[in-house]
Amino acid sequence: MAGAAGEVRGLGWTWRPVARDPLLARAFHSCTELRGRFYLVGGLLAGGAREPSSETVVFDPAGGQAVRAAALGGPRRSHHDAAPVGGRWLCVVGGWDGSRRSATVTALDTDRGVWEEWTAGSGSCPPAGLSSHTCTRISDRELRVAGREGGTRTQRRYGSVYTLRLDPGARTYCYKEEGCHTVSRSGHCAALLQSPGPHPGHQLLLFGGCNSAEPEVAGHWSHGKIKAFFLPQGGTTCCPPFDGKAFKAPEQRAGVPAGASRPAPSLMFCGWSFCCPVRWRNFEQSQRHHLQ
Repeated sequence: MAGAAGEVRGLGWTWRPVARDPLLARAFHSCTELRGRFYLVGGLLAGGAREPSSETVVFDPAGGQAVRAAALGGPRRSHHDAAPVGGRWLCVVGGWDGSRRSATVTALDTDRGVWEEWTAGSGSCPPAGLSSHTCTRISDRELRVAGREGGTRTQRRYGSVYTLRLDPGARTYCYKEEGCHTVSRSGHCAALLQSPGPHPGHQLLLFGGCNSAEPEVAGHWSHGKIKAFFLPQGGTTCCPPFDGKAFKAPEQRAGVPAGASRPAPSLMFCGWSFCCPVRWRNFEQSQRHHLQ
């Protein structure tokens, strides 16, 4: 049952807006954390819009401020996905460019503040086109791409799964199609989770989206193949064990009591706002409320 406004009794979550700005009002965009800031790329800026935006907005959660990035030449994209690479590049993968579904990679070099068109490397076997797909980081230079594939007039009855390898030094990328298939999902979410057992590995699960009655596995990795890796600035990324340690500083900025039991908080895009769900009550309090 719901408790106070924005709170779910028994779970101890409180939804709290951390920023409101017209620059944040968009849909079918990407929102990616890099160097402690969130980069919002493209999307549709108004209801009924068909032409995607090339705008990049940078949101600083420490100051609660959103600004347009000075970098010009950004990709005109919606229904795409993006991932940070090497603690420096923001790589935008696929998406709708206003006339077709793309499978290209365009990167923002945050050191130089410029956008770069990367090129397909030798042996790359790209999808026919991607939209409403997901890109999940497997390592700092490797993504697992899953979701809708095809041109505007063709759509497969199944979804292919690709490994996308990125080479920032050469400014190249290479797609490799994996042997597994999924149902033809779009608008879904992907999560890289540890498999249970004495020697846990990892598996990539796809949730929701079109044609998606059940979660699906889009990849397996044995014990030790995937590890938490560290960016040059000291931030942890990929998928460490979910103990919430990597999110201690963001929770303190959000005003979470120091001794509270906490899972990892996440920023949600709510219309013109960023909203941060924060679990602030301790476990014992949550259990008592749940039993009432």
